[in-house]
Amino acid sequence: MLVALFILFASFPALAVNPDEVLADPALEARARSLSAELRCMVCQNQSIDDSNADLAKDLRLLVRERISDGDTDEEVLNYIVSRYGEFVLLKPRLSLRTILLWGAPVLLVAAGGVALTVFARRRAGKPTGSRLTAEEQAKLDELLGK
Repeated sequence: MLVALFILFASFPALAVNPDEVLADPALEARARSLSAELRCMVCQNQSIDDSNADLAKDLRLLVRERISDGDTDEEVLNYIVSRYGEFVLLKPRLSLRTILLWGAPVLLVAAGGVALTVFARRRAGKPTGSRLTAEEQAKLDELLGK
């Protein structure tokens, strides 16, 4: 029973690309499938358009195949789709100043917090805590210590 369920659920991603979408040229179809695997479904947001059954994913798959059939390179197809939908459509974002800031900001914030804590702790360590002993308390302390 489990094997049958596994086989049934394993075939769901294969159902995303409909037979009417497939290009006649196997080389072009392979390019389209590899590009579709790099693009995020804007409806599902956690699947590629190659795996998604959403209508928008189907439209994007058809757009990719249309651009490839028109002679666009893979980079031109990706640039066209990114120009329409933004960088978020890429499952693996390109390395740019924005992505460096996005991934580097938490590291910089943690480092700045560490520096702030160190400075605060050093300033506080040099200051005495509490108040000075009164003359009576000092005399009692000296008596206890045997001075």
